[in-house]
Amino acid sequence: MTVTATLAAFAAELDTATIPEAVTNRALALSTDFVGSIVRAAHEAESTPAILKMIEMLGMEGAGPCTVFGLNRRYGAAAAALLNGALGHSLDFDDTHADSSLHPSAPVVPAALAAAELTGASGADFLAAVVVGFEVCCRLGMALDPAAHYARGFHPTATAGTFGAAAAAGRLMGLDADAMASAFGVAASQASGSLQFLINGAWNKRYQVGEASMKGLMAATLVSSGFLGARDAIDGKHGFLGGYSDGATPARAIADLTSVWETSRIGVKPYPACRYTHAAVDGLLTLRQQLDLHPEDVQSVTVGLHRNGITLVGAPLEEKRLARSIVEGQFSMPFAAAVALVRGRFGWDDYDLLGKPEVDALAARVTVVRDESLEGLRHPFGATVILQARNRDHHLRIADPSGEPETFPDADSISAKFKHLAAPVLNGDAEPLLSRLRDLRRAPSLRGWFN
Repeated sequence: MTVTATLAAFAAELDTATIPEAVTNRALALSTDFVGSIVRAAHEAESTPAILKMIEMLGMEGAGPCTVFGLNRRYGAAAAALLNGALGHSLDFDDTHADSSLHPSAPVVPAALAAAELTGASGADFLAAVVVGFEVCCRLGMALDPAAHYARGFHPTATAGTFGAAAAAGRLMGLDADAMASAFGVAASQASGSLQFLINGAWNKRYQVGEASMKGLMAATLVSSGFLGARDAIDGKHGFLGGYSDGATPARAIADLTSVWETSRIGVKPYPACRYTHAAVDGLLTLRQQLDLHPEDVQSVTVGLHRNGITLVGAPLEEKRLARSIVEGQFSMPFAAAVALVRGRFGWDDYDLLGKPEVDALAARVTVVRDESLEGLRHPFGATVILQARNRDHHLRIADPSGEPETFPDADSISAKFKHLAAPVLNGDAEPLLSRLRDLRRAPSLRGWFN
């Protein structure tokens, strides 16, 4: 079978009972973590009012059956998928999959939730669909070759994520393997997402991920209504992999399918910024504590990153040193390093440091270089750090940032992050929502589950 047909059969026909319990548990933890970001962004992300106004102006705000976390009303399915996806990605605090260099929950979970609420699916069926969506988008991201995909200017969470959203929604809508392949055909025409947002700190990144969730849901819904999508849309002559990468390896999309679960390789973020900043922040926080450093003690910092990291958070360096908007801060290694050294932490509330003289002065002493020793490894998120303080150099190599599968947070830590994000804006309703999320697998139907 083709790659398209193989992934379609997997998404449509996977027996829920064969999904390892640990994989289902990981899907639940990741979904819970993601909802915390949705809730906070609904109230505080600077792009939220414009997105809500657009929904209103286009008549998409009409009452429907679907939940948007953090907003005190319900929406139609398309609007809900768009909003939950865009909001959940707005803080850049959502999960990451290292090998595909994308954020799986942002496109997949909102599409699955909207489809589950539309169909009255159970919590267990929802989680199985999330797993399927994660597997599809992560595997396609790996097959694209993230470095080659980035080099073409594409944003993999939005491009590969459209297929993951279609897979999750299509499974809940009961698509068979042929229909799922057709849904992928529709998704291939809709997959989009540009890195041009990096130029001016634009809000495209968060919106295009929400759009990917909505488009995947639309693709599945179209096909469930009898629509015919393109055949072999992933690996055909004019298919997704060939059109979006100069280095695609289609076989990676289906290698070890059902024996290796990419869902278990998804990591959770401890800091609300691009994942390529995290290993260096981990290292700098360690040095700050060990050496009892104050900002004035730091003479210089040199951070070595994978070339993908340079593309996103290291160049052009002078501009990265002068982050002024939240998006610019989310994609600035110098800003992240300065925050860590000034505050001894890096959380959502620390974006109040944007433009502060102390942070600018420290960011000006941060250099970011490509470290080829970090390339060719299994994961691209590592960093090397040389910190000069008190006329002495301190060297660290951080292979992987915290929160990766080997250091995945336990249930209490997931809950703590959720409450840290949700509690300040939910007026006492964070714990009830967290309880509903914890009990999700026992929900007989998700329709009304979060009321």
